[in-house]
Amino acid sequence: MRLHDYLPSGNGYKVRLALAQLGRPYELVEYDIVEGATRTPDFLERVNPNGRIPVLELDDGRMLPESNAVLWYLAEGTPLLAADPFRRAQTLQWMCFEQYSHEPNVATVRFWVTHGHVDLSGWRAELLADKRRQGDAALAVMDRHLAGHAFFAGDYSIADIALYAYTHVAPEGGFDLQPHAHVRAWLARVAAQADHVPITHRPGDG
Repeated sequence: MRLHDYLPSGNGYKVRLALAQLGRPYELVEYDIVEGATRTPDFLERVNPNGRIPVLELDDGRMLPESNAVLWYLAEGTPLLAADPFRRAQTLQWMCFEQYSHEPNVATVRFWVTHGHVDLSGWRAELLADKRRQGDAALAVMDRHLAGHAFFAGDYSIADIALYAYTHVAPEGGFDLQPHAHVRAWLARVAAQADHVPITHRPGDG
């Protein structure tokens, strides 16, 4: 398999973490999204017409975009995705929460802050403040759930991987995790899982 990716991406990291924990070998094909490498005619035609990473290229050449779809594909039939219908639905619930309430705020703010080419003055400063408020609200929802649960959908699963990716780097966007004690404890539990790798990990790294 090949993973078309951008190393700082939390969405890409979800897939890299799952692949590492499942022991699945793959080749990493890297793109610089800041320089528009995923918007070229070749990428749009050959890899993903939506111009985004990550994209998992299967051994038969089929392309699977969207990080959470890739997680679901990889986790099917493994301990990272429960067999019980309710747990599976709960996993999907939290993965939808990640894409609609968490990622658009926490991840977007991190990208704006860590990539200096984004102008954060004027109207964008107001939008930044609003996204920080919404990101903090999402973290508070997570914290309330984790007050009574070790993980998001029963045992450790792709729901945790999906939410961990951008939560553990949320401080890079200026989010304060100190008020969210249950989130911080959960982050430590996820990091302690077998075969955990950091966001900077490439296949073949020690």
